[in-house]
Amino acid sequence: MSTASRAVRPSRVRPAAREGRTGHPFLRYALRRVFTSLLLVLGVTLVTFILTNLVPGDPVAASLGQRAAEDPAIVARFRSEYGLDQPLVAQYFTYLGNLLHGNLGTSTTTHNAVTADLASALPATLEIALAAIVLSVIIGVMLGTLAAYRRGKVTDHVLRVVSLAGLSVPTFWLALVLYYVFYYQLHIAPGSGRLSPDFTTPPTVTGLFTVDALLAGQLDTFLDAAAHLFLPVLVLTLYTVGLLTRFVRTAVLEILDQDYVRAARAKGLPIRAVVFGYVLRGASIPILTVVGLAFGSLLSGTVLVESIFSWPGIGSYAYQAASHLDLPGVMGVGLVIGIMYLLVNLIVDLLYGVIDPRVRLA
Repeated sequence: MSTASRAVRPSRVRPAAREGRTGHPFLRYALRRVFTSLLLVLGVTLVTFILTNLVPGDPVAASLGQRAAEDPAIVARFRSEYGLDQPLVAQYFTYLGNLLHGNLGTSTTTHNAVTADLASALPATLEIALAAIVLSVIIGVMLGTLAAYRRGKVTDHVLRVVSLAGLSVPTFWLALVLYYVFYYQLHIAPGSGRLSPDFTTPPTVTGLFTVDALLAGQLDTFLDAAAHLFLPVLVLTLYTVGLLTRFVRTAVLEILDQDYVRAARAKGLPIRAVVFGYVLRGASIPILTVVGLAFGSLLSGTVLVESIFSWPGIGSYAYQAASHLDLPGVMGVGLVIGIMYLLVNLIVDLLYGVIDPRVRLA
């Protein structure tokens, strides 16, 4: 065999060696994202602690009342019990040490462990947030894609106005209006809370009443819980649909102008194959980004909606803790919301690597 022929023969060793050095790119990508998220969690604890302690007001007077706060012995005992007599630096490191043991402190309002209060409140918020984001994604992606395909036509203009209205209307005002219309006027929606007084809480498995009722085979309880979900989920969905519709329309319009989409349409492929196989697949990264941000906003931005519908979730607990200057409760809520945001962003980042190999190889 000549030297020239050996020179042009492709090597079978170098790709294997290169693959060995590369290893598993998705695993390395996931580990980098997890490590970054852990560092951000530490930053969240610091920011939450500092901002909570900068809140004006005296937590002792808010918790004990004005008359008890005037007794030095009672105040000293209260500060010693909750660690308020230590320097802020010592309080922060004590706070971190307790976090490592799953201890968020004791609420000065409910006198329960903050972890227990949040464990009972978080499933209620997750129930309305999950239902709202699922409906919003289905409706928003459908309307945004339709608006993009009908660009410049009546359908497009109508959907743009509707989405703008959904973004512009304040959620608390919309919640009050819907509550008044559907409950007081039409009597087709149940009152506030998660269940009617005639129903008992289903056996706790997930903390989501609809899911737990189905798992227990309690169809009547499931229907009642779903009816109580209707109004708060509707309020949150209307806003999120407006956001997703506008964003999906922009993302889909950008993909529709790509050459490979034009080629697919020129080949005569069915519209369904073009939409799902080319358009939405190409726009999945930006759509996934806004879905993650919207879900994080739903988890942390339900304070007013939960207060109006007397929904015992994170929002109601945060309002109660803030109004009573319950520092352990406020810090617990801030930490949980921050971790949920980071967890949602971590999941979105990992999905980036699954959808687009270029992301995990970058």
